[in-house]
Amino acid sequence: MKKLSLLFFSGFMLFMTSCINNTTGSEHMVVGYVAGFRHYDFTKIDATKLTHINYAFANIIDGRVAFGSDMIDNTDRDIEDIKTLLSLKEVNPDLKLLVSVGGWGWSGNFSDAALTDSSRNVFAASAAQFILDHGLDGIDLDWEYPNQVGAGNIYRPEDVDNFTLLLGCVRKHIDSLAEKLDRPESYLLTIATGGDSAYVANTELGKLEKYLDFINIMSYDYHNGLTSQAGHHSNLRLSASDYPHGDATVRSVRMHIDAGVSPAKLNIGVPFYGRRWKGVEPENDGLYREAATTGESIPYADVLAALADSGFVRLWDTAAAAPWLWNDHDSIFISYDDEESLKAKMEYVLSQGLGGVMFWEYTEDIDGMLLDAILEGLKGQ
Repeated sequence: MKKLSLLFFSGFMLFMTSCINNTTGSEHMVVGYVAGFRHYDFTKIDATKLTHINYAFANIIDGRVAFGSDMIDNTDRDIEDIKTLLSLKEVNPDLKLLVSVGGWGWSGNFSDAALTDSSRNVFAASAAQFILDHGLDGIDLDWEYPNQVGAGNIYRPEDVDNFTLLLGCVRKHIDSLAEKLDRPESYLLTIATGGDSAYVANTELGKLEKYLDFINIMSYDYHNGLTSQAGHHSNLRLSASDYPHGDATVRSVRMHIDAGVSPAKLNIGVPFYGRRWKGVEPENDGLYREAATTGESIPYADVLAALADSGFVRLWDTAAAAPWLWNDHDSIFISYDDEESLKAKMEYVLSQGLGGVMFWEYTEDIDGMLLDAILEGLKGQ
């Protein structure tokens, strides 16, 4: 592994110190994605409970990081969102604000941007300029996914190597910017990664880790909108019903570590939403049974409504450390996280020396119940 520059090392140490001294009271990262397309009043965000905010999303237009008219929100709205989020630093001066590039719907141009030395430098220079223009603390790349089609994206076998090269190029440009500005700490560079073996196989996690401050594992959607089998979508461990071939948060973390990533740079991802299957076979209370639909994403408010509905019963999978809701009359299965499952996940974060937790996304929490459960769990009491 190449030695980090003195500038980067100093910045990283300052970054770690800011995490330890954050207002959450935890020594761990609490990274919240916020969606610019929810039309949410960002002044209502409790900045004291977060170490980082990742604003979603920016696009790649003509090979450059940009807000554009083809986004869900228009340009003016996105800029105003950033201004509002920056104002939260008045409440929490240690809060770090990043913009996330890509996501499921806007990853189609990553492969082209990463393809050549020239295209990588264009992208990286635009990332640095984007940070400067918007007063950000860094940038988060959410490429879904290198050398995979994702939502109908361009992809190439070369993506595997080119992603590493792209991150190295971005790191060079944002470090140069920090040095030029005589900034006391480095700008942050992070990525969101898939939680399955296909993602690990199509990236060089051990090589690219050196360019990153931390990694947010999307350890959710294991069963999702493409799968007709009803099952846990963000279980901590493998279910006995899914063993040994299923996915789980513990397996996702282990694959990242085995690939060469330091545990302290890993944040597990948790969903602030549920997934619902209908027309589910009734055996085993619907768990890992075939359904007539795929697992549609539902707001957490809908999860709570189902919990209050006498037609649903809450069940607990001890092996997986995950709850689910089952409606026997209507054959409906709902997978979700709650206070009990989040407590188990935070115990895992603490026991494994992980960096912390990431969640998607802030606006779907109800009265802060899920975020509060995360913070309580990170206390380790």
